[in-house]
Amino acid sequence: MNEQTLKRIAEALERLSPPAAPPTDLSSFPAYHWNGTGLAAVHDFKPLPLELIVGVDRQKAELFENCRRHASGAAAHDVLLWGARGMGKSSLVKAIHGKVAGDFPGLKLVEIQREDLASIGRCLNLMRGRPERFVLFCDDLSFSHDDVHYKSLKAV
Repeated sequence: MNEQTLKRIAEALERLSPPAAPPTDLSSFPAYHWNGTGLAAVHDFKPLPLELIVGVDRQKAELFENCRRHASGAAAHDVLLWGARGMGKSSLVKAIHGKVAGDFPGLKLVEIQREDLASIGRCLNLMRGRPERFVLFCDDLSFSHDDVHYKSLKAV
């Protein structure tokens, strides 16, 4: 193969592979969505006021305190909320983030879909070393007996 052929092949590969997206400004928005390759700002993020979520006072207080500790740089725990569909788990997470971010604007919410768990390492690499604090949120986390997506989460 000559140099001209190699150049043509390289140019063809460049056309097939779009350029990497520019890095997202993680200081501009309170919430982002991981799409498997990058973070996209959630422009219309409007969490419910925390006061509107009722009937889960103990869970709300514990999750709020954990999130506040994380936002302040103190030790915090991973959290798993479970319950029937439509119980308000996602609304609770978003409302608590909205309330805590009022005092800690550097707290960012990042939602990741179950299907994108295999790329969670790349997501964490984008966040590593940044001054912001991140809450990773995976809604509708369920696995079947032959599903391998959980292995990516387990590794994290």
